[in-house]
Amino acid sequence: MPDRGGGPTGPRIRVGRPSRRVRTLLMTLGVLAVLGMAFTMFAGFWTDWLWYRSVNYSSVFTTTLWTKIGLFFVFGLLMALAVGFNIWLAHRLRPPLSAMSMEQQNLDRYRMGIAPYKKWLLLGITSLIGLIAGASASGQWRTWLMWVNGVPFNQKDPQFHLDVAFYAFDLPWYRFLLGFGFATAILSLIAAALTHYLYGGLRITSPGARATAAATSHLSVLIGTFVALKAVAYWLDRYGLAVKSSDFKATDNWTGLRYVDANAYLPAKTILFCIAVICALLFFATLWRRTWQLPLIGFGLMVLSAILIGGLYPAIVQKFQVQPNEQAKEAPYVNKNLEATRQAYGIDDAKVTDYSGVSKTEDKTTLRDDVDATASIRIMDPNIVSPTFQQLQQIRNYYAFPTNLDVDRYSENGKDQDTVIGLRELNLNGIPKNNWINDHFRYTHGYGVVAAKGTQVDSEGRPVFTESDLPSKGELGTYQQRIYYGEKTSEYSIVGGPQKEIDYSDDSGEKTYSYEAKSGVNLANPVNRAAYAVAFSEPQILYSGAIGEGSRILYNRTPKERVEAVAPWLTIDGDAYPAVVKGKIQWIVDAYTTTNGYPYASRTTLGSSTADSLTATNNSRAVVAQQNQVNYIRNSVKATVDAYTGEVKLYQWDTEDPVLKTWMKAFPGTVEPKSDISTDLMAHLRYPQDLFKVQRELLTRYHVEDADTFLSGSEVWQVPDDPTNKSGNAVPPYYQSLKMPDQQAQAFSLTTTFTPNGRDNLSAFMSVDAEAGTSDYGKIRVLKLPTSTTVNGPKQVQSQFNSEQDIAEQIRLLKGGDSEVEYGNLLTVPLDGGLLYVEPVYVRGGGLKYPLLRKVLVTYGGNTAFENTLDAALNKVFGAEGAPTEPPDEGGDTPPPPTSTNPTVQEALNDAQEAFDAGQEALKKGDWEAYGRAQDDLQEALQRAEDAQAKAGNTGGGNGGSSPSPRATPSGSPSPSRSPDSS
Repeated sequence: MPDRGGGPTGPRIRVGRPSRRVRTLLMTLGVLAVLGMAFTMFAGFWTDWLWYRSVNYSSVFTTTLWTKIGLFFVFGLLMALAVGFNIWLAHRLRPPLSAMSMEQQNLDRYRMGIAPYKKWLLLGITSLIGLIAGASASGQWRTWLMWVNGVPFNQKDPQFHLDVAFYAFDLPWYRFLLGFGFATAILSLIAAALTHYLYGGLRITSPGARATAAATSHLSVLIGTFVALKAVAYWLDRYGLAVKSSDFKATDNWTGLRYVDANAYLPAKTILFCIAVICALLFFATLWRRTWQLPLIGFGLMVLSAILIGGLYPAIVQKFQVQPNEQAKEAPYVNKNLEATRQAYGIDDAKVTDYSGVSKTEDKTTLRDDVDATASIRIMDPNIVSPTFQQLQQIRNYYAFPTNLDVDRYSENGKDQDTVIGLRELNLNGIPKNNWINDHFRYTHGYGVVAAKGTQVDSEGRPVFTESDLPSKGELGTYQQRIYYGEKTSEYSIVGGPQKEIDYSDDSGEKTYSYEAKSGVNLANPVNRAAYAVAFSEPQILYSGAIGEGSRILYNRTPKERVEAVAPWLTIDGDAYPAVVKGKIQWIVDAYTTTNGYPYASRTTLGSSTADSLTATNNSRAVVAQQNQVNYIRNSVKATVDAYTGEVKLYQWDTEDPVLKTWMKAFPGTVEPKSDISTDLMAHLRYPQDLFKVQRELLTRYHVEDADTFLSGSEVWQVPDDPTNKSGNAVPPYYQSLKMPDQQAQAFSLTTTFTPNGRDNLSAFMSVDAEAGTSDYGKIRVLKLPTSTTVNGPKQVQSQFNSEQDIAEQIRLLKGGDSEVEYGNLLTVPLDGGLLYVEPVYVRGGGLKYPLLRKVLVTYGGNTAFENTLDAALNKVFGAEGAPTEPPDEGGDTPPPPTSTNPTVQEALNDAQEAFDAGQEALKKGDWEAYGRAQDDLQEALQRAEDAQAKAGNTGGGNGGSSPSPRATPSGSPSPSRSPDSS
């Protein structure tokens, strides 16, 4: 018989079926491919479950998993049923006979083609749509958990008088449901219309009616459902105005109603809601009227009303009512925004006081002693001295310190000392030979803490270490020094098995070690090994002989990574810092709860608000945000990560935060009460930097409390650029111990400065009490300088330093040869109505490729000094150059000057003077080798003087007169305990 297509006939070529062996092979390969894909999916799920169980947060995994599964199936099934039902209904309502037209004859071929597969086609289409809808819904697990567990804020918005929880927890869920409803209605409408067209219910070119009565009724109900959902959307939009963002008066992300919203958009939304309800009823009425005339007229009127009432009318109100008298019209709404924003960011209690910026004391010499009482000036910049720690304390190439060290407080003789601290972490790039065994089995951990005083350096400008060497020893006592979890530990390690680890090396050679904690996941189980071999794409995990009984795999090893994993609802601060607490090294991680649904509170972008000159050069210091735009933030959780065991603990810090309470209901048992924080841990908790940076960004505008000033923009501040480098990024906040004007004693604080918008002079100084456990913790103080006078800001102070001829000449000498000058943190200290600026200056000189403190810049009240030591610079600035720079002896006052001098002592002092002069000459030439020799000669001469004095004292004082003090020094030279480069 000829082909159905009517083409030419010809000899048929019989294609042989594949042999049984080929079919078996293909079937086997297909089964293996399916099993491989299934095991790959299983491996990801199984390794996640094992990890969460290993850190004792399996409830987080199961709660999240079951929530996602529930949302996937519920909404996927709803979407599939809705679309499938409408396809089935459209097919059932098809006309019994199709019209005799070319259009229908063409469609007959498609109808006949799909007839044998109708059920399978329906199942496939609905399944695909259901899978897509379910996957989209499962991503809303946070929205669902917040809605179902929401805790009231007990604060009402000023417009609708609803609890803030409605906007933070309820409204996002209602909007998701509304969006899902729109998607369902649209997909159902499209599917039903195509089915009606395919089976003749809708006609385009056929003669007669364009739609059957059944098709008209069916599609009208679907369109009516869509319009009804639009009515609900209009009603919810009314409440959405309270959290709507807009640009207003140069304020990005202004949030809340303005005059035009309250008096035009709000009534417009109400009117449009009513119109949409009527329009939906008209569509539903086609079930009886069988005509689209009235519904289409109503729909057209609704669209026209949306344009006129929802768009044109508000524009007219803005143009002719608001703009002619904007200040008066907007003032009530600005006041609401001011109040809500200050509450939402925790700056409502910020204390703003006037500060003159000019010293009240005429005789500046009397202020010299006040400096030490006002601030413990930190001359060790943790953001510069990491290479110095690396050079002096790295010990082995496979250790490294973070780029930016941290500042903490440790007690010394009963007094808190600002301390620069870093951990000697593992550096895989420095191991002798990189291979799989070395990278993952032998070199597995760092070793020890290195700490130095923040306010002192030694005679060579190096840190004064309080904890150093390998193993580390010093003032921190005994603690577990091995560091398996740290900021630089990004690779997985397999420990505890037959393969021994490199512990550390000393004079007797390498020490080995085998991990003893129960951290990580046990690899003794072959299923676990296979799962990790697939998950990490490393087949050697499956068969390597280095893995055996007791082997455990450690991964997700950075502190921020671990906290984010066990609490995926938290936003993580960019700076995790280490502390030695009760014999353990603990990483302390600050975490935030946030929302972008706080009515009237302006939004901020966390990424840009927390960016500064440090985050620009070190991405690891960036905030880990669950949502980048927020308008409410609280430091609600303090977390710790044990550097040895990896144990993660979350502590409730803000006991009043409703967002945290909501998440604690959703994940019960994951957050421990604040009362569980030990005294030792409390001593190391501090005010977090990222929260401070967000608050200072908001305070550039929201330090004012009245609408008129806010609208005028006359009091807008800005965070100045970092003057110590050319990055063009904001200056980072600095931790330092200082006493603000209304305080009785120094407090560990976080500080920053402000300048007027577009200018460089100083407008304000801000500090927050950063020491946890104190009554003033978190108290923000802002010293506001007068606008009628000009006080130098950080950039101007830096420029003044660089422009003074004597300083510029000395800096040029310091840069001699291949030396480099680096400016440390420019610290600002309020003192007697004025502002004291201090900046350490570091030099990388000669063959030394690490910075040493060589000079200290100080300015106050127009006086500037550039000296070898902080004491010398302060003495010069305050006109107290003859004042003693040494503290009195512990046993009493400094002895009086001698009336006569022992010849041996005098000879030693003369030698010391010569050595000091030689050192100064070498310093001017940039000859660091000669400078070092001169310092050694100086120390030796002063020691001889002290020995001779002691001997003279034992023999009755030589010539019968008084002998010089053991601390006597040559004119202008430092004492043995405080050399030219110490502070």
